[in-house]
Order: sequence, then structure tokens, then C-alpha cells
Amino acid sequence: MLASLGLTKPPCLVGAVFGKIIEGTRYSNTKEDVTMPFIPGDRFRNLDTLKREFMNMFPDLVPELTSPRIDVYETETHVVASCEIPGIEKKEDIDIHIDDNVLTISGTINKMHEVREENLYRKERFSGRFERVVNLPSSVTAEDTKASYKNGILEIRMPKSMMDRRKKVDIDFL
Repeated sequence: MLASLGLTKPPCLVGAVFGKIIEGTRYSNTKEDVTMPFIPGDRFRNLDTLKREFMNMFPDLVPELTSPRIDVYETETHVVASCEIPGIEKKEDIDIHIDDNVLTISGTINKMHEVREENLYRKERFSGRFERVVNLPSSVTAEDTKASYKNGILEIRMPKSMMDRRKKVDIDFL
């Protein structure tokens, strides 16, 4: 049956990513494999625009796009948060607060350059207000906290509180 249609391999739908249909053959390891579309033409070309408009109207429904990615780890003396925030131009654009072992990073990423909406083909970079709130794994002292920003990475080094330092207590076994 496949040969009568001019096909040598059965087509399969690979998946959908952000409204785009990804189509192809079951095997695509060689150059000879040709993508076989299920639907002629690009009937889904307007889904990118629809997705962008939806995310602009309801940014709280997709917080991963408006919240910076963050790694939090501990050393012997500090809790360290390393956060990706590309596009920050000055330190007044970022606010850092520590309250009851909750770290809040907020700020504004400004547009690098204006592009008229009708000329825009794809917009993936975020601009606007952002906020990220994370619970810290240990008690920290906010007074001696240091923060630095380099190459789009914000690093916050928070000293652990003396009350949180754990020490193993030896037992005198009598």
C-alpha cells in the first residue's frame, strides 16, 4: 500500500512544540530521508502569533518565561544563588530582598532596541518586570550578603547564620 502512494517508510507525527506541528518520517538518520508532511501547506502558521498574544495577555500563566532561572547551593559558610538575568544595564534595575530565609529577586529588563510589531518575525527574549522568589535551604544573615552581576549572571552570596551552623556533638558513653 505504501509503495502505491510513493512512500517507502510510514510517516509519523513526531510531536507538537508551542503550537508548531513537527512532521517527519519514522526514521530520519540519513540524508535520504525526506520529511513527509501530514497536512499540505502551513495551516498552523498563525499559532505563533496567537501564542505570543496569549502570553502577553496572561504572563502569570507562563511564569517560567518571566522568572529568571536560578541555582541555589550551599558551601560550608554560605548559601549561594546564581541567577540568569541577561539584559540588565544598571544596578538600579535589580532589587534583592531576604526575609525569613526567603530570597526575592525582582527587577526590570529593558528592551535593547525597538522593533515595530508588524516587522517582528519572532520574539523570544523577555523584556519587562520579573520576580523570582525562592526558599533558602539554611538560615542566612542579610547584613553581610554580597551580590555581583557579570555577563548576564547575578550571583548572591549569603553568609549562613551562626544559629544555623550545625555541629556534631560527641556523646560521653559511660
